[in-house]
Order: sequence, then C-alpha cells, then structure tokens
Amino acid sequence: MSEASVDLELENVAVSYGGIAAVKGVSLAVRRGEIVALIGANGAGKTSVLKALVGLVPLAGGRVRALGRDLAGVPTHRIVELGVPLGPDGRAIFGGLTVRENLDLGAFTKRDPKTLGSRLERVIALFPRLGERLAQAGGTLSGGEQQMLAIGRALMGEPKLLLLDEPSLGLAPKLVAQIFASIVAIAESGITILLVEQNTRLALETAHAAHVLVTGEVALSGTSAALREDPRVRAAYLGEDVRA
Repeated sequence: MSEASVDLELENVAVSYGGIAAVKGVSLAVRRGEIVALIGANGAGKTSVLKALVGLVPLAGGRVRALGRDLAGVPTHRIVELGVPLGPDGRAIFGGLTVRENLDLGAFTKRDPKTLGSRLERVIALFPRLGERLAQAGGTLSGGEQQMLAIGRALMGEPKLLLLDEPSLGLAPKLVAQIFASIVAIAESGITILLVEQNTRLALETAHAAHVLVTGEVALSGTSAALREDPRVRAAYLGEDVRA
C-alpha cells in the first residue's frame, strides 16, 4: 500500500477518560475511495476513535495522519476545513434552524457562492426529501430525514474523508437501506469513508474492509467478505449458530 493511496492512518491510538482506557493502541489504515467499517459491541471504543480523529477528545497516545497531514494538536474546526467532517451519532442537527440553514452551516469553511449552489444541488440529488423540506425546521423532520440532513450537512463542506457514526441508529429498515445506498453512492463519487456501525451485517455488506473492536482494541481485521465468513464474527455479531 503506497503512502499516496492512504487517506487515513492510525498508529497505536489510545484514548482515556480519567483513569479509564477507552481505546488501547488501535492501528488501522483506510485507502482512498474505500469504505472501512469499525464494528463491535456498545462500549467497545468505536465512537471514541472517531472523536479522537477530529480532536473532540485528546489522544492519550499514538498518532493520527489524515490526507497526508499529522493531526496532532490540530483543532477540530481546522480538521473540518481540511476535509474531514464527522457525522455524529444522534445526528446533532440544529432543530430550530431550517433544513437549508443546517446545510449552509455545513459549508461554513467553504463559502464561495459560485460553488455553494452546486454543492446544494448535489446534496438534494442524493437526498431529494431534503429538497422538498428546505424551509422546514430540522427538528420537525423524521429520524431518517434528520440522518439525511446530518450527512448532507457534512457533504456541503466538500469532504475528502467522511467519518460517520451509527447512521442506522433508530431508523426503520426501509430508511436504513436508503441511507446505506447513499453511503455507497458517496464513496463511488470518490470520498473515503470511515464508518462506525453497530449493525454488523449491514456494515460488512457495505464496506470494503472492517476492524472489530473489543474493549478498546482491534481483535480482528480483514476484508468484509472474509470477516462475514469468520466463525467468530458470525457467532458473536451476526447471531449465527456456527457449532459443528
């Protein structure tokens, strides 16, 4: 794997909350244009990895390199400006603002009016429902629509590396399918994606590769196809009885 083809590299990343180690030496790489998934049970450290990547929690150890730059000491807003936004769990949209205002906030680092309109058009092409609700308050949208808005807001900043945290959480199966179809379309447009997802089956169907986190450590890594066939993954995360 050439260095030029790697958009994200974590080397022995550690995160602690007080005296509790939430992430213990996680190392992984994400190649340009890939979807890579982090999977694991609640409390495994998946969200903490994402927060450490964008500077929302400090590194207790290790190194993060994204888009050819070491992110040590880089503030969160600057990481977003570099093209690495986070679509957080729980969506975290601004409920009192309209859909259009939420989307405009996603473009705060790139306010060029010549490109703002074209970016909005691309988001609406991906999520037509948002185009129908531009004047509607974000807080009145359904859960699925709010997830579309959270992803669309991140796309307004023209990301190169998109971090997504639990995009399927709390959604009906039909809407989950729509969200994940959009994630595939985003990757096909050339944007690299690191995906945290508790729906292991869906994550492995969508991603090129995956890493299984167990109590803050990478327990398994490989292509999604290989992990789908791994009896440990099938038993622990896919709910299958693999006993002989």
